[in-house]
Amino acid sequence: MTAQNIDARALRDAFGAFPTGVTVVTAQDHAGLPIGFTANSFTSVSLDPPLLLVCLAKTSRNFATMTSAKHFAINVLSEAQKDISNTFARPVEDRFATVEWNAAADGCPILADVAAWFECGMEQVIDAGDHVILMGRIASFHNSGRNGLGYARGGYFTPILASKAVSAATEGNIELGAVLERDGEILLLGEDIFALPSCEGREGSPTEILCDYLQELTGLSVTIGFLYSVYEGKSDGKHHIVYRAFTSQGEPREGRFFKPDALTKTRFKTSATADIVARFALESQIGNFGVYFGDETSGTVRPVSTKVARA
Repeated sequence: MTAQNIDARALRDAFGAFPTGVTVVTAQDHAGLPIGFTANSFTSVSLDPPLLLVCLAKTSRNFATMTSAKHFAINVLSEAQKDISNTFARPVEDRFATVEWNAAADGCPILADVAAWFECGMEQVIDAGDHVILMGRIASFHNSGRNGLGYARGGYFTPILASKAVSAATEGNIELGAVLERDGEILLLGEDIFALPSCEGREGSPTEILCDYLQELTGLSVTIGFLYSVYEGKSDGKHHIVYRAFTSQGEPREGRFFKPDALTKTRFKTSATADIVARFALESQIGNFGVYFGDETSGTVRPVSTKVARA
């Protein structure tokens, strides 16, 4: 795709392939009241002098206040703080009413239990297309040692949770599966009785094995997302690891794409597959995904994915 005909949505999706952390940027307004918003466009810049940057959309409700602030802080959220990310990403009137925080030396709000925080003096505001870059000179910081909350492909992920789940499942006989998505539809195999695409696990990276299988199956480009379901199959004695995955445009060699909410009367190969498809249909509507842990009949869903919006 050339610069002359770049599709903004496609470009945003491509940027989303890069995993980032999730932060809440905070400052004081002219009346001394706390303001804050969720952002994942944050990075370190320099150790000497100590500089960092974060990007702010020109359409942000905080634009005027942030670009005129003398100080701001970056709160790197921890794995357990998805709810805080959501709160500061939405147009909530008083975002600080439901969180615990204290003011740092220069007055910027510092949220409790974050992975790390940095309070900065405003070094420079740089124009950058439909955003501005806020360059900050770090005046003080703290590293709690907690693990940060991750974000990629439009959703949150918690690295330790994912690695523990895969490690536990790979101790036995494994089947790797995928909820393979494209434009809100999922790929199913079969004619009268349907199944998710799946393959036998073997030694090596589960995501690479699954990706190779899906690309060979469909003839399309495939990207593996994050864990969607980890369960023990009582009927087949296998550990099942199901990922969300995403595919390019084109006609697949095998299978067909279906809208998940149109599959209520469809017959599936297993009850577990039916449950996965039904859950995916519901979570797609509300935009809040999770990871299921359990067996074919009972388990728990831990929410780990909701889209981050800059506010």
